[in-house]
Amino acid sequence: MSMIGAIGGGFNAYVGGGLFSSADNAAKTGAAGVNASEDSKPILNPSESTERAPGKLSSPAECETCKNRKYQDGSDEMVSFKSAQHISPNAAAARVRGHEAEHVSNAYKEAAQHNGKVLQASVALKTAVCPECGRVYVCGGVTATKIKYSNEDNPYQQAKKRLDKQGLLGANIDLAG
Repeated sequence: MSMIGAIGGGFNAYVGGGLFSSADNAAKTGAAGVNASEDSKPILNPSESTERAPGKLSSPAECETCKNRKYQDGSDEMVSFKSAQHISPNAAAARVRGHEAEHVSNAYKEAAQHNGKVLQASVALKTAVCPECGRVYVCGGVTATKIKYSNEDNPYQQAKKRLDKQGLLGANIDLAG
C-alpha cells in the first residue's frame, strides 16, 4: 500500500563557491573532492543519487534497505505479486498502479459474470520514507470497488419492478400516429 512522492535536492551554501574559498574547500575535502572523514559504501542501486540527506545513514545509491525491498499481494484474487518480488524504487509507482488495475479488471469481470454492475472503482497508491536513505517510495496500493448485484428472485425486488411498471405505463404515448 503506497502513494507517489519525491525528494528534492536542496542547496548547500557552504560547498562549491559558497562561504568557503576554493582553497578552504580543497583543504576540508581532500585531493579527490570527497570528505576524507567519510568512508564510502559500495554502490548497491546504480543510477541513483550518491548525495546523503542530512541525518540519514546512506545515500539512495548505497541504501541496503531499498535494494532488498520486496512487494507482495495479500488479497485472495489471482493477480501478480502473489510471491514477494523486488521492484526498483524508480519503477515502483508504475508497477503498483498496473497491479492495482488488475484488481479493477477482476471487479468488472466478476460483475459481468454474476449479473452485476460496477458502481465505483478507485485505486490509491501510498508512499513511505526509507529510514536509511530518506527516499520517498511507493510502498503499496489499495483498490476499492462497489458492485451492485440485482436479485431477480427476491420478492421485494419483484414488487419494486411491478410498481415501477405501473408508474411507467402510458407515460410515452404517441397520439399523432
